[in-house]
Amino acid sequence: MAAKRILAIEDHEENRRLLRDLLTSVGYELIEAVTGEEGVVLAEAQLPALILMDIQLPGIDGYEVTRRIKANPALRQIPVIAVTSYALSGDDVKALEAGCDAYVTKPFDPAELLEKIREFLP
Repeated sequence: MAAKRILAIEDHEENRRLLRDLLTSVGYELIEAVTGEEGVVLAEAQLPALILMDIQLPGIDGYEVTRRIKANPALRQIPVIAVTSYALSGDDVKALEAGCDAYVTKPFDPAELLEKIREFLP
């Protein structure tokens, strides 16, 4: 598992670009998946140190992707941070119940997101 490799599962190009610019600027390597299915495959193939999970995805949603990742013994230890515009009451609970380790709302504050990532990748 590469300590600096982060998998972003995010269907919007603009959000992926923001994540790419932010994370590569501080030395992380970013792997990108556009769909939940692709995210599961990349997580298994790349064994990232951390996963940034959009909840609203085409096909299977981020909750289901997280459940699949956490059900895999090889991937279970990888922290998953939900990054979502679902700021509705109870969505944080739903994300945590699905297996997410933390929760950040969009639009995210870059400093806040980095701080959250560093909690898991000191």
